[in-house]
Amino acid sequence: MKKFAFTLLTAATLAMPAFAQTTAPAPVDGEVRKIDKEAKKITIRHGEIKNLDMPSMTMVFQVNDAAELDKFKSGDKIQFKAERSSGGAFMASEIKPAAK
Repeated sequence: MKKFAFTLLTAATLAMPAFAQTTAPAPVDGEVRKIDKEAKKITIRHGEIKNLDMPSMTMVFQVNDAAELDKFKSGDKIQFKAERSSGGAFMASEIKPAAK
């Protein structure tokens, strides 16, 4: 019985990251801190990301299209959607200037 309970608990723990992104991504407010166009990465200080169950922090996101980064510079206030790719990377999409 103990082995079954342990196996069940282990399976539930391993499945938790899959449940962390069960809701559709909502726009998140952020501020551009750094852009690395060559690596297709943007560092953003962001508010809470509910669909990823993530608190406010500063972190690096990947983007699919480096040309999307041409529109922004460090210090810009933005809104974006954050998701986790199938490979596990954090992705920023639909990046746009924040509403004033």
